Amino acid sequence: MRYRWISFTTDYGLRDGFVAACHGVIARLAPDVRVLDVTHLVPPQQVRPGAAVLAQTVPSLPDAVHLAVVDPGVGTARRGLVVVTPGGLLVGPDNGLLLPAAAALGGVTGAYEIDVPDPASATFHGRDVFAPAAARLALGAEPASFGPEVDDLVRLPEPLIAAFPGKLVSDVLTVDHFGNVQLAATPADLELTGLTGGVTVHSGRVAVPATIGRTFGAVPQGANLVFTDSAGHLAIAVNGGSAAAVLNLGAAEECTITASPAG
Repeated sequence: MRYRWISFTTDYGLRDGFVAACHGVIARLAPDVRVLDVTHLVPPQQVRPGAAVLAQTVPSLPDAVHLAVVDPGVGTARRGLVVVTPGGLLVGPDNGLLLPAAAALGGVTGAYEIDVPDPASATFHGRDVFAPAAARLALGAEPASFGPEVDDLVRLPEPLIAAFPGKLVSDVLTVDHFGNVQLAATPADLELTGLTGGVTVHSGRVAVPATIGRTFGAVPQGANLVFTDSAGHLAIAVNGGSAAAVLNLGAAEECTITASPAG
């Protein structure tokens, strides 16, 4: 099967030429295939936020080869993968990055190790291994042509979510450009706590009052909000500000929501 699109997700940033080099490899091998950049601002070497962003984005994308590289184990014995799903193919390292997106695309129906070509840089598999594989797949190469089939894929540990009467503890999944803090927890987890209305949000460093609401306008400018985001997760926001800055929180950290002192 051929694909018109390759989506591209990394932690490469925008200062250097890493993204352009991968674009260039794809353009040379598959000049008619279009590349759709998801983000290149995943926090450096943080696999879980990259996996979350990718999984939450792929359902909105056209049928594609999804190229994703957040790869702190580059050059080690970790495998490179082509993952087959009913909704497209995924290419990247075998470190858990691809599997949440694979689930969002209908589940893994096959996975194949990518044999590393010689020569290839020990530190830039995005350019030398994964981008060429994505281009070849978009042109119709069979996933099985890249290497042996594997069935022992690396999975990320489940994020912490703990709900008690009057208390919810959750890992942070992502922090977006606006400083909104997305939690692993969902509204169903919050419902188990019985919390409503005013609450206190704790980061381990600070504690701030917040209101459980539906949208940013539910609280005054500068006030804190607990809401359900567009991906169906609980999130913390500041109307007109940055919850990440207020709480001094980043991806992969922990957040707690409790009843407010007044109730």
